[in-house]
Amino acid sequence: MVKPRKPDTPSVSEPCEILTMKALNRALLARQMLLERSALPAPEVIGNLVGLQAQAPHSPYFALWTRIEGFRQEDLTRLIESRQSVRIALMRSTIHLVSAEDAIRLRPHVEPVLERGLMGNYGKKLAELDLNYIAEAGRTLVETEPLTLKDLGLKLSMQWHGRDPEALAMVIRNKVPLVQIPPRGLWGKSGQAVYTTAEAWLGNEAREPAPMDSIVLRYLAAFGPATVKDIQTWSGLTKLKTVVDRLRPVLAVFHDEAGHELFDLPDAPRPSADTPSPPRFLGEFDQMLLSYADRSRVMSEADRTKVFTNNGIIRSVILVDGFVHGLWKLSESKTKTVLDIAPFRQLDARQLEALKEEGSKLLQFAAPERHDTEIRFADVREDDSGSNSVN
Repeated sequence: MVKPRKPDTPSVSEPCEILTMKALNRALLARQMLLERSALPAPEVIGNLVGLQAQAPHSPYFALWTRIEGFRQEDLTRLIESRQSVRIALMRSTIHLVSAEDAIRLRPHVEPVLERGLMGNYGKKLAELDLNYIAEAGRTLVETEPLTLKDLGLKLSMQWHGRDPEALAMVIRNKVPLVQIPPRGLWGKSGQAVYTTAEAWLGNEAREPAPMDSIVLRYLAAFGPATVKDIQTWSGLTKLKTVVDRLRPVLAVFHDEAGHELFDLPDAPRPSADTPSPPRFLGEFDQMLLSYADRSRVMSEADRTKVFTNNGIIRSVILVDGFVHGLWKLSESKTKTVLDIAPFRQLDARQLEALKEEGSKLLQFAAPERHDTEIRFADVREDDSGSNSVN
């Protein structure tokens, strides 16, 4: 983790530097290893980014491929199979792939978010029940035998007759640190999400929760400069202004063009706004798209409605000059893998050629060796729903 250096104290009258939207974009791309691929090993990248979104099984593979030079599927598969990385509900109650240490040390901080989600969605179905007692009963079940949430709910409903099995299972999902075990989430493998506890999977060694100050600093290292609201959006937590105010003496402070106060690590990279940015392919649910209250540094509001679907899917996107500029999708037949690219706006010949080159690398990574490959560009033409032809 980057350790902050205490900056020189500015005079009261000294104005804060204003960072343009494009300057914020380039800072984000630099932190996310998207201006140029990193030579760091996958475990270090996962740690530096405070985990990867993992709602879709293959999302972390694409996230690491686009950020690490020479990344191979087996590099991540090995981490998951050896229990160095795990899939667990963390920030915003969504599934993340994180290091074994972060699974244990971050989880206590996001429990209020998980509890809030549990009661908001299932509170009426859980009325008058002792949720802690249910949680302990569920812990015993999944530590005895890893279970799907459906099977866990059915087993619990045998003890709590007449209660909704799904609601009972969600008590365990939100009150007990459950990890999804392989083969779920492995490249080329299929399987339902089967759960046991983080303690059972990773060992029962006691580990102190990470200090909240360090979590905020890690967020800024990976996503800064950012507002307090951005940090709260990423984590799902509230009342983080107190933490940021406590850290203010060791942070650099800026403003965006709208006058919002931005916080950052003093020595973190903030490249020039005119730094060239190569095209990139981001997989479904990439954390870059989910970690800000104001996403304008990477995506316009008009484009957001094409990327974020009504049923909660966040589509795979292309970046052109650092900003979301379209969608992409892989499809396979028995002998062929096709990469469909659907830009939101017209691209010039140079941009198309750069996307083709990067798309060829994506196919080399993702397509089976026995497959022929093809890249297809959709016409820039919107349908009635406001999205394009890649679904």
